Amino acid sequence: MQFIKPGININFTGNRVKAYIFSLVLIVISLVSLMIHGGPNYGIDFAGGMLIQVKFTQDVPIEKIRVAMNKIGLKNTSVQNFGEEGTSEFLIRSSNTEMSGDNLSQAVTDELKVSTGTEAEIRRIEMVGPQVGQDLRTQALLAIFYSLLFITIYISGRFEMKWVLSGVIACALMSAVYFLSIFNVGIPLLIAAALAITLFLFWYMNLKYAMGAVLSLIHDVTITVGVFSVLNLEFSLQIIAALLTIIGYSLNDTIIVFDRIRENITKSNKLPLETIINKSINETLSRTILTSGTTLVALLALFFLGGEIIHNFAFAMIFGIVIGTYSSIFVASPILLLAEHNTKQKMVTTPNLQKR
Repeated sequence: MQFIKPGININFTGNRVKAYIFSLVLIVISLVSLMIHGGPNYGIDFAGGMLIQVKFTQDVPIEKIRVAMNKIGLKNTSVQNFGEEGTSEFLIRSSNTEMSGDNLSQAVTDELKVSTGTEAEIRRIEMVGPQVGQDLRTQALLAIFYSLLFITIYISGRFEMKWVLSGVIACALMSAVYFLSIFNVGIPLLIAAALAITLFLFWYMNLKYAMGAVLSLIHDVTITVGVFSVLNLEFSLQIIAALLTIIGYSLNDTIIVFDRIRENITKSNKLPLETIINKSINETLSRTILTSGTTLVALLALFFLGGEIIHNFAFAMIFGIVIGTYSSIFVASPILLLAEHNTKQKMVTTPNLQKR
């Protein structure tokens, strides 16, 4: 199906500076928000604690729910409305993980009935210890980091035939992160440093396709996490699953464009690289819009009809698909131009050094 007529020539590469500025603004906002909030708004999965979902037969003031929780020993609880308006359903969160056992549900039900004068139905109770939550945060970060490094091996091998070089770099960085983490060095700091070193090595060794793909994926993940921080949405294991899915989706879109760029370089190697990249993006634009559009239709249905439980997951996917499609066009591909400029500078500098 040809959604866009052949021969279209939108100047994507000509607007790359504007796109870089736009992306930089989004990344700065994301990082500032994360610093202000002290990181994402971790859910029970990562922060540890107790979550109780309760439903009443009629409207109940939130303050009465807090009073009931204090009476059974759950101090400093947060209570928020859950589900559709008028359902009288609430989520109760507490950092207390000491209370457990079969009697907890009954104690909560009885005290809520006494304090509110209304029958309460316990829909679910989730408990995660603080150490388990910390371990889950570490494993989630490592999962994203390892996925990015394995992607670099694949991209370098497929487009530049440098399987061994990229594999050695990735394995060395993974080993360094693993061994340093044993000595209680902060995982976020380690991963940030490892990614920075990875990008520097790819730039120095002119692994331009891998560098473009990784920068694009870091761009997508950072901005998606930043949106959750700005909106103060809960960051849970479901969101990690969404981020990994976004990485895969964005990478697939980037590979399609890279494939066309490689084909056009072979066919039209006399044309400037900027012209070839722009032509390749335009030639794959129809497929990109159709793929993203049909995916978004399904995700929008999930967002509006899937219920409150998967609301944040669907939102992360929707935003991630949009930003991933954008980055494939305006971030990943134009990086090849920067890499080519870097290569030309090296070629000019090296003869000058030899003459000296």
